[in-house]
Amino acid sequence: MTGRRAGARETILVLDCGSQLSQLIARRVRELNVYSELLPCDTPLQRIEAAEPRGLILSGGWDSVDSPGAPRVDPGIFALGVPVLGICYGMQLMAHMLQGRVVRAPEREFGPSDLEVLGSPSLFRGTPARQRVWMSHGDEILEPPPGFTVVARSTHSRCASMADDARRRYGVLFHPEVAHTAHGLAILDNFLRPICGCAGTWRMDSFIGEATAAIRERAGSGHVIAGLSGGVDSSVMALLIARAIPPSQLTCLFIDNGLLREREADEVIAAFARVYRLGVRRVDARARFLAALAGVTDPEEKRRAVGRAFVEVFEREARAIGPVEFLAQGTLYPDLIESTSFRGPSAVIKTHHNVGGLPETMKLKLIEPLRELFKDEVRRLGRELGLDEALVTRHPFPGPGLAVRLLGEVTEERLAILRQADDLFIRELKDTPGASGGSLYDETAQAFAVLLPVKTVGVMGDGRTYENVLALRAVTTDDFMTADWARLPHDFLARVSARIVNTVRGVNRVVYDVSSKPPSTIEWE
Repeated sequence: MTGRRAGARETILVLDCGSQLSQLIARRVRELNVYSELLPCDTPLQRIEAAEPRGLILSGGWDSVDSPGAPRVDPGIFALGVPVLGICYGMQLMAHMLQGRVVRAPEREFGPSDLEVLGSPSLFRGTPARQRVWMSHGDEILEPPPGFTVVARSTHSRCASMADDARRRYGVLFHPEVAHTAHGLAILDNFLRPICGCAGTWRMDSFIGEATAAIRERAGSGHVIAGLSGGVDSSVMALLIARAIPPSQLTCLFIDNGLLREREADEVIAAFARVYRLGVRRVDARARFLAALAGVTDPEEKRRAVGRAFVEVFEREARAIGPVEFLAQGTLYPDLIESTSFRGPSAVIKTHHNVGGLPETMKLKLIEPLRELFKDEVRRLGRELGLDEALVTRHPFPGPGLAVRLLGEVTEERLAILRQADDLFIRELKDTPGASGGSLYDETAQAFAVLLPVKTVGVMGDGRTYENVLALRAVTTDDFMTADWARLPHDFLARVSARIVNTVRGVNRVVYDVSSKPPSTIEWE
């Protein structure tokens, strides 16, 4: 490998072998203050070498290493002289490519497992001899490659970790990047610092400088329209764009699509005009979106219809503004990996309106400065940029809005029912103290109401009713890749349920969603 440039940034490259958790690895590395980039596993060796990485991490994946078309890396990476860490499939791939033996495991491991560390291997320095880890694999390493030794075993795996200290090559069968692995960050930190020699000097303000420079270079002298919804993602995106280019090159558009929550448009526009002195142009497109959704009940088609309508409105407004070249969006990494397998063989979960829902005929070029970040990273970035705390902590709201929280056909009547019930639920969350000193709203990551395409028999007074069922959903999560249902107090749920059925005409039954992600998604559609 060529000599490192003086002052070059410490970089760890994560080579994506198709796991839904690949970017989570990069995020954990950044949490440890080392810059990380995610690249497809089949990235050419020259591109990898040009990045001058301090180390490489091979991600997990859903395939078996001996399957036809299974993800592969350039074998030349093992001759670069930099440390390599394989995680799950990445460990199996390294074993397979370096003449080890990988076979189908007699017992698959999914979920928590007890790990026993053998001896004092460098990768596990400072961690207990017995620890809880998170497994997700159906294959195992029967024989490590020449030069490797087994340094840990688990409940069902004789080789749960292997190491070749002389050549600085390591593998773990579990996932250190997930919170369920008790000492995962410490294991990653051991790889980054003693093994890769990283000092850990990267900070979020470094990202701001890099992102604004990248925006400035991409936009050049072109005009940018930014889609501002008032959520933390689009708000942070708008402030970042505004920092990067002159006001004459930027127009922020708030599209009122008729799928918003109660008072949302007025509050967002007033906040940005008052606090950030950022002019926002309001566009009334309610009729356009409701027409596009008329008769549509399939969730994916709803998202595509909303995506197409947004682009049509943006392009119409761009023509009215004058020459516009770019559309800026607050797209995050979870949106990308759920919408499309853009980095490899990962599965499509659902189409996000601003990713898979964009039409191929769209003429505007995209600027998406947050597309490599998770929600909590965006919140940290928002604080660095001076975004108001009320916006930083605001719960996410999907781009398709209430259209995907209203199961079945979207009509103005059903939207009115959902809007009123959702507003009542959120206000109750904000007004109810939680256990940690804030409100119940502060203690949940996302909460909302869902109107179901189901009616049930009820009784009000002495009369029979046959009205809608409303579901309440609240979750806790750090990164929105996984989530658990929020344990809201029973008396709170009873109070909210009573208020909804007594004040929202058209609802006679309220249920609470106790599903986690996975197997469910956070949104219902």
